[in-house]
Amino acid sequence: MNRLRGATSPYLLQHAENPVDWWPWSPEAFEEARRRDVPVLLSVGYAACHWCHVMAHESFEDPETAAIVNEHTVPVKVDREERPDVDAVYMSATQAMTGQGGWPMTVFATPDGEPFYCGTYYPRPHFQQLVLAVAKAWRDQREGITEQGRAVVEALGGDALPAGRPFDPQVLDAAAAQLAKEFDGVRGGFGSAPKFPPSMNAEFLLRHHARTGDHQALAIVERTCEAMARGGIYDQLGGGFARYSVDASWIVPHFEKMLYDNALLLRLYTQLARATGSLFARRIAAETATFLRRDLRTAEGGFASALDADTEGEEGLTYVWTPAQLADVLGEKDGEWAARLLTVTAQGTFEHGTSVLQLLRDPEDDGRWAAIRVRLLAARAERPQPGRDDKVVAAWNGLAISALAEHAIYLGEPESLAAAERAAELLFEIHLVDGRLRRTSRDGTAGPNAGVLEDYGCVAEACAVLHQATGDPRWLRRSGELLDVVLARFGDGAGGFYDTADDAERLVRRPQDPTDNATPSGSSAAAGALLMYSALTGSTRHREAADAALAKVGGIAARHPRAAGWACAVAEASLAGPLQIAVAGDGPDAERLLRVARAATAPGTVVVAGQPGADGVPLLADRPLVDGRPAAYVCRGFVCDRPATTVEELSASL
Repeated sequence: MNRLRGATSPYLLQHAENPVDWWPWSPEAFEEARRRDVPVLLSVGYAACHWCHVMAHESFEDPETAAIVNEHTVPVKVDREERPDVDAVYMSATQAMTGQGGWPMTVFATPDGEPFYCGTYYPRPHFQQLVLAVAKAWRDQREGITEQGRAVVEALGGDALPAGRPFDPQVLDAAAAQLAKEFDGVRGGFGSAPKFPPSMNAEFLLRHHARTGDHQALAIVERTCEAMARGGIYDQLGGGFARYSVDASWIVPHFEKMLYDNALLLRLYTQLARATGSLFARRIAAETATFLRRDLRTAEGGFASALDADTEGEEGLTYVWTPAQLADVLGEKDGEWAARLLTVTAQGTFEHGTSVLQLLRDPEDDGRWAAIRVRLLAARAERPQPGRDDKVVAAWNGLAISALAEHAIYLGEPESLAAAERAAELLFEIHLVDGRLRRTSRDGTAGPNAGVLEDYGCVAEACAVLHQATGDPRWLRRSGELLDVVLARFGDGAGGFYDTADDAERLVRRPQDPTDNATPSGSSAAAGALLMYSALTGSTRHREAADAALAKVGGIAARHPRAAGWACAVAEASLAGPLQIAVAGDGPDAERLLRVARAATAPGTVVVAGQPGADGVPLLADRPLVDGRPAAYVCRGFVCDRPATTVEELSASL
């Protein structure tokens, strides 16, 4: 076994018995490269990555290839999910050199960490030739290589990003209009294949509709959400969404299921159900929440990172069906009915005549479908199952906590709130070490890597949402403590934030990327948390910090909104106020007021309920009962309307 055998990362452990003499990311690895006078081979991926597995089987498990790698390089294996800072730096270099990026990422670097040749997946013959060619160039063209490495690092920059265009209604109108141009009106979503769930852009458009009444924005969200949830990208039996669709019609997924995707989509379908009353959106939210609680929850109460795309080396093996397999489980009559309903054909929609299940129309017999779904899910559970990356990532658990807590708040699901609270407790029991977050944990033990900006932003917002769900002041206090670290350690001196703290490990440059990708950027996540905290506490300092961070991406948002979905969503909340509602009192009258308050769809609305003057709950300070009756206070910037004591008065105020 190589040096990865003591790793906590499931991805690194997948490579612990490779004949490649892997090193984990460490100063010692680069010192070894300097001692041997060879370049570093940096291989970056993650446990649920299909093409990472392919390259591992072809090259890293092959003794001949391993011998070439070991002789000519110091190979370093990195889990991008544990070290997003390392991934960000070298992905920027890869994209700059090749015009594209992806995983596995393959980078050759000097012993000083400067990248001079970058790529992604290579088939074994090409990879062997590449390593030999790099080794020859290292011997014969050293000066040119080191100059190229320095030039790449210099081109990537390291200074704070300049302030961009502040968000205003015109920026958000332009962003919504650009998304409307890119919208696939036939199939939903944006662009062509491969097609990714646009959760953050859809959240922005939903908020844009709530603020402006733009019906086209709402129509785009409704069409996209229905198309995704009826297609093969959605697990019609077990709930939850795959990473993306390889086609433009949401039929064939790339089967890995990521925690962050499902957290963001749970939040989206919950908000859509809240805004429109859609029973379809409510069902998808409930099934996705069940998937999170059933399939991704760890023994300690956190949420695992992902389910693998592959089962026993074959992608999709667990999930696909033939008509004969349906008949074997259900009998001939029910099997034929299910095949028609789920678009399972003799020709198939996937490989080897198999089909990915789709539910393109509602069944005419709901009871029959419900019974069949249970039977098929039970039969599928007997098949080999995909691997699970069971490390707990702080940021993604923050996203899941927020989504589950909102599912409980808006759709009345107590199991989701219990799961959210337990996961949050785990983060503070395990991940918070000496007042600072650790990025990951596994089996109840914190990993060694420091939290990055997205960890602090996502967990701080999760605490603020839990405060609203429970009324417990400790969650608000914890949110504020995390944001204190953000303001003290991550600021760039120009209104924005770096992705790493000022005392983090020094890389060849300090990463700072305010654009949203598969998850909110650290900057957007921090801005959202700062804005929500300011609405809950009245802190102008946090509000100003949120708006300054958003300004870094305002110019990008107007032209390329798909790279700024969460920033646009947070900006909608900023423009809307956000609205603050305090329900003071208890009993049935207070519950009725609270239900009306939580139905308010103005972007960024915060709602807190409890006893007047509750300690540690700023929204309830100086909010007395009215004539002994519970009252709702509707405020904008802490300027409040007359308190409402009836549902009718509150509805009129909202």
